Amino acid sequence: MDVFVIPVGADQYVLYYEQTTEPEPEDEPEPSGIFARWQRRFSELLRAAEENRHERHDQTGTPPSWTRRIQDQMMSWIAKRVTEQRLLWNLRKQDHVVAVHPSDTTFDAVMPHIHRALQRDYERHRNWLIVDTIGLIASGLLAIVPGPNLLAYYFLFRVGGHWLSMRGATQGRRRVEWEGRPCEPLNELREALRLPRRERHGCVQRVSSTLHLRNLPTFFERVTAKSAAQ
Repeated sequence: MDVFVIPVGADQYVLYYEQTTEPEPEDEPEPSGIFARWQRRFSELLRAAEENRHERHDQTGTPPSWTRRIQDQMMSWIAKRVTEQRLLWNLRKQDHVVAVHPSDTTFDAVMPHIHRALQRDYERHRNWLIVDTIGLIASGLLAIVPGPNLLAYYFLFRVGGHWLSMRGATQGRRRVEWEGRPCEPLNELREALRLPRRERHGCVQRVSSTLHLRNLPTFFERVTAKSAAQ
C-alpha cells in the first residue's frame, strides 16, 4: 500500500491515498449483539451506496419520487465520504506501508508528520464517535415513521466510519512498518503553493497525470485552502 505524503506548506504535510482496485467487502460478524448488528447493517449500507452510485448513471424513464431523490442524495454523499476515508480504513489490514514523499526531504523528516497526522485523526474520530453514537441511538425513535429512516442511515454510516478510521489510525501508528520512497514529482506540489491559482492548477494536474492519481487535484485544492484558512 502506497501512502503519498503531500506538502501543503514549508514544513506541513498531509497523507493521501487513492484506491486503485475495487475495495474488498467489509467482514461481517456473527448476528449476535447490538454492535454486531450495527456493523452488519453498516456493511450493507456501504454496498447499497456503491450500487446506488452505479445505478444513477443508468437511470431512464419517469422521474424518481422525492423520497427516492433524497435517498439517492444520501447514498451519493456516503459514497463520496467512503472515498475520503479509504486511507484509514485500508490501514487496518496493512503490516507494511510505503510512504511516498517529496525527494527534497528525507523519510526520517516526514515520519514524525505521519505519526502526528494519524494521532490527530484518531482523536478527531474518537470524539465524533461519541457524538454520532448518541445520534444513532436517538434516531431509533423515528423507526415508527413509515419509509426509510434516512437519519438512522446517516448516523449509522458516521458511527461505522469513525470506528473503522480509529482502528486504521491505531494500526498505522503502532503496528505498521513504514518504508520511505522519494518521489520527485511531489516536489512540484511544494512549488505550486507559490504560484497563482490558474498556474497552480495546471501544475497539480501535471503531477496528477504523472503519478496516475485522478483525484489529487481536488484533494490538493481542498487541503491547501483549509491550511491557508488556519
